[in-house]
Amino acid sequence: MGSTESSGPVLSRDEVDRALARLGAEHEAIESSLLALQDHAGRRLLEGADLTGATKHRWAAAEATIGLLWSQFERYTEALRTAREIRGRRRWPGRDDLIALSELLRGEGVTVSGDGGARGGRLAERLSMAELVDRMNAGYARALEVVVAADAVWSALPARIDLLAAELGRIRSLAHSVGVRAGEHPAGDELERITSELTALRGEVICDPLAFWLPAGGSSAPGGGRPDTERYDRAARSLEDVRREIEAVLAVRQDADQRLLRLRDVLSRADRTLAEARTARGEVLAKIAASEVPAVSGPATALHEQLATAAEYRRHARWHRLSPLLDSLEQRADEELERAREQLAAVTAPLAVRAELRGRLDGYRAKVARHGLAEDPLLTERYDSARRMLWSAPCDLRAAEQAVLRYQRAAVEGLAQRPPKDAGPADGARPTGDGGATGDGGATGNTGAGAGTNDVTGKGGR
Repeated sequence: MGSTESSGPVLSRDEVDRALARLGAEHEAIESSLLALQDHAGRRLLEGADLTGATKHRWAAAEATIGLLWSQFERYTEALRTAREIRGRRRWPGRDDLIALSELLRGEGVTVSGDGGARGGRLAERLSMAELVDRMNAGYARALEVVVAADAVWSALPARIDLLAAELGRIRSLAHSVGVRAGEHPAGDELERITSELTALRGEVICDPLAFWLPAGGSSAPGGGRPDTERYDRAARSLEDVRREIEAVLAVRQDADQRLLRLRDVLSRADRTLAEARTARGEVLAKIAASEVPAVSGPATALHEQLATAAEYRRHARWHRLSPLLDSLEQRADEELERAREQLAAVTAPLAVRAELRGRLDGYRAKVARHGLAEDPLLTERYDSARRMLWSAPCDLRAAEQAVLRYQRAAVEGLAQRPPKDAGPADGARPTGDGGATGDGGATGNTGAGAGTNDVTGKGGR
């Protein structure tokens, strides 16, 4: 035991009592912590597990530390018991007792086992009770870190992996029901890969849980951190992608008949539209001259063949092959129908131009008739010329358009020279029987066109 001077002044009776109370409270706290560590579920699992890797090495060190902690706690208990016995001899301890208590409570009065080669090979060393408490706290933190981390990983990952494996089995059953199998479909290959990954992951988590532990950065309490779930999360995302793909194939199985009917209808309409375009092209070539009429393509034979293949897949329940084929066919069939409509519009464009010219010609004819210019010789001559061109076959659209424009210009000029219909009669002229009046105030009676027919010209001299 060291000299009194080496441990400082002799403690008084009150100081001894306070030190004993503090050390007794620490004793109870350390004992509770060690018992809790002894009963920790993670420690029991570690003792019975077949460990590998980092967990095997760290648990071996932690297990040795736990054994050393109990040994140190026994030395601490013995020192505290000795101090209490010395203090309990007398109500008012003498100087020799106070010196002994001072050395025991504050000096290096506790002999503990050394930690071997880590401290130069010492078999024993002397510590103060405060140093021993610090030593036990540090060892306890190291051991608890291993136990808590392993228990956290085991509590989190294996159960989640098992749930994901159960979901994997459900999705595999659905996949088999629609013909998605390994070697025949990419989703089937992915299911096999996920199965292998989950099996390997679970085995690694059970044998080496600390390999899946991410400690918290900086200073933290023992066990600060979280399980590393990156591999699990990646497998879960891959399985979710496969699930969506399988459900899409299932949806194809439910809607296959309706989608096939729609495809047949779309392709049939495209074929009918192309046939109409070919018929219209012959009509245009016969009725319209000096016009370039585009050729019309034939029916989409390749699409019809692929539609027949899709129907074959439907009959043999090869849903995984039918799904992508239907998606492609639907898009291409819609494009084929749109292309047929464009060809029909392009072929019939000359007929539409002729119809527009006819409508324009008749529209101006009706307009000039309302203003009393229907019998104007110039307008009549130009109207007849344009009409002959538009109603003859083949029709020269360019010449017919120029004829319509000539009639249109003449009609505009004639209408511009007519006074407004609401203007009063000039020079005492009376209105004609049908409300028409000549431009110079002279009403025409009978022009040879029949009695009672009024011929109103824009100017009296035209």
